Amino acid sequence: MNDLRKRDILDLQKDVVDTIQSLGLDSKKDKLIKLQNESIQETFWQNKEKAQETMNEISFLTEEIQTAENLKKDIDSLVELFNSIEKESEQNQLIPDYEALRESFEKFSLRKFLSGKYDSSKAILTIYSGQGGTESNDWVEMLFRMYTMYFDKQEWKYSISNLEKGGEAGISTVTIEIEQPFSFGMLKKEQGAHRLVRISPFNSQGLRQTTFAGVEILPVIEGEESDLEIPSKDILFKAVRSGGPGGQNVNKTSSAVQITHIPTGISVQSSEQRSQAQNRESAMKILKAKLWRIKEEQKLQKIADIKGEYKVAGWGNQIRNYILHPYKLVKDLRTNIELNNPEDILNGNIEELVEAEIRMQ
Repeated sequence: MNDLRKRDILDLQKDVVDTIQSLGLDSKKDKLIKLQNESIQETFWQNKEKAQETMNEISFLTEEIQTAENLKKDIDSLVELFNSIEKESEQNQLIPDYEALRESFEKFSLRKFLSGKYDSSKAILTIYSGQGGTESNDWVEMLFRMYTMYFDKQEWKYSISNLEKGGEAGISTVTIEIEQPFSFGMLKKEQGAHRLVRISPFNSQGLRQTTFAGVEILPVIEGEESDLEIPSKDILFKAVRSGGPGGQNVNKTSSAVQITHIPTGISVQSSEQRSQAQNRESAMKILKAKLWRIKEEQKLQKIADIKGEYKVAGWGNQIRNYILHPYKLVKDLRTNIELNNPEDILNGNIEELVEAEIRMQ
């Protein structure tokens, strides 16, 4: 931007006001007051799980309301300051302030696209190998690095609940629990097969190779969801020892657990926590999210009627191509965005891709 016009600032001011109105912040303020009043009751912490959920919601609502109010205050101040300056050259000195405010608003405005039931939830991200053998395991590890670098740039807290090494190299599957509110809404369109084309370091002939890895995004379903209650008779629990080579990153104790949902055959493993109880809690959280996903996709009324379906991470299912040879290109097949800097993308700079998917909704 070379020149800052009054129209630019007024348009941004209108966008801020419209977005705040669309988020229904007045009703959220009322809800925040109600929750804060609950939190000071003597009996509040008798149910620790419910109390913690309430405190998390208080924190989330407080952050959203404060961010919105700060945006409104900052844009109003910028309009007032611009109007008080007569010389165009001095008005243009406000360009950095305008651009910083515009960037903050663009990130905040994504929330108006995230109105689904669990869009404001924390997320569970699983990456698993697809077609391609050892090459695919290496691709899983590359995607694991890409996503965790993205989380670090966003300053999102996360933890690894399960990691299984590949037979020769890389990672066979890894599950990450992300503690950031709205991370499910932000990432849910990342679900699908991711295709890599490159000269394989595992191919002695130096040939170009195509491989796939699958990404699954699930919401963390907190509290008691009546339609997602899982009867104990439907659960098969057993302690397991984590396998795979690579020693130092693998929990070799029997604190690792595997939970199987008998009606669907879905099996979940958790191995990264120190205690069996913690791993069981983590596995149940993931299982509940997987059952939610199936129910949403198949639109069934009862979990007892669900039959799971596994999509192979391979040809025909990919959502995004990462091409490193014979040319450099990352192409998202839903938004048609094409970027010529795959190395930058694989270093965690995926904001443009993620945000385009959200706005496409």
